[in-house]
Amino acid sequence: MSERVFVTGVGMVPFAKPSTSASYVEMGAAAARAALADAGIRYDAIEQAYAGYVYGDSTVGQAMLYEVGLSGLPIINVNNNCATGSTALFLARQAIASGAIDCALVVGVEQMMPGPLRTIYTDRPAPLQRFLDTMASNRGYDPELPRAPQFFGGAGQDYLDQYGIAPETFGRISVKARRHAANNPYAVFRTPVTLEEVMASPTVFGLLTRLQCCPPTCGAAAAVLCSKRFARWFHLDTGVAIAAQAMTTDRPDSFDSGDMRKLVGYGMAAAAAERAYAEAGVGPEDIQVVELHDCFTANELISYEALQLTPPGTAEKFILDGDNTYGGKIVTNPSGGLLSKGHPLGATGLAQCAELTWQLRGQAERRQVDGARWGLQHNLGLGGACVLTVYEKTD
Repeated sequence: MSERVFVTGVGMVPFAKPSTSASYVEMGAAAARAALADAGIRYDAIEQAYAGYVYGDSTVGQAMLYEVGLSGLPIINVNNNCATGSTALFLARQAIASGAIDCALVVGVEQMMPGPLRTIYTDRPAPLQRFLDTMASNRGYDPELPRAPQFFGGAGQDYLDQYGIAPETFGRISVKARRHAANNPYAVFRTPVTLEEVMASPTVFGLLTRLQCCPPTCGAAAAVLCSKRFARWFHLDTGVAIAAQAMTTDRPDSFDSGDMRKLVGYGMAAAAAERAYAEAGVGPEDIQVVELHDCFTANELISYEALQLTPPGTAEKFILDGDNTYGGKIVTNPSGGLLSKGHPLGATGLAQCAELTWQLRGQAERRQVDGARWGLQHNLGLGGACVLTVYEKTD
């Protein structure tokens, strides 16, 4: 792929609880319009659109983008579990980098129901059945309990068992997430919490309390990507480029290692990080800001090491030293992350893109990371898929 790809426009709507959100059509169209306005182009200049969502019938993308315009462009619908938004971004970037097109609109949206994630179609094989069977062999599985906390709670317990860290270490991640989200007008939960409140909240599964789990959320986010020549034609901003991107799926050790961390994506993330750093020509020491997939505190903690932000076995020290926040080595989830900003599945990857674009432009206001020139995005979905994206400030 020879064409350099720029993020020339981003947009979001404030994330909301299912009881208070607008429809996916309204949210998706609003995010798309915001990204187009930010880029400074009309919808009829877009050559392709990619629409990501998990819970919805076919052609959700058309339903929401028809509210923006009827230009006849190709609209590709994408569903890849929690990595949906970044998968759509990956496809759009590939199309531009290959020279097939010069400009794409990417939209992610989710209108979720209250409560834990659940299987919709029960009359056919479950896509996660291999994962459920493996979890049952590794640590057991209770079908009466929410399954996502069992996956990630088990991964956190495997880490705790190996390194002997304090359970409160996981809770500190929630405290940090809320502190960051307090400065994000798009976040669902903006009220700070104490470590005592996090640890005293009701237990969901194992070491995970309720305040260590991301909430069901509705929302939408979007980005406009383009080539250098398209930006010149339309006089668009090229201040932020996608320097590298890597997408991975599971390998045998996800299922045969006996390690819940591998089952929930540690190996996918580590492999994608290696590829993305190599393609961008940078290392983790060059990154100033990261938006990573903190669906549960346990996943943020193990992801620090998968992404090489800190060496294996040192995540607790990384947290206690404050190296994961402002004034430390690297600011993780300045948006508040999935834990506090919210996790509308199809929109999360594009929300991460928007946050990192604002950070590298210097437009993140009270969340701004000083001197941010390189940003890293980590978006993960069980089933499985992991997308790593490296962003570069170019001016």
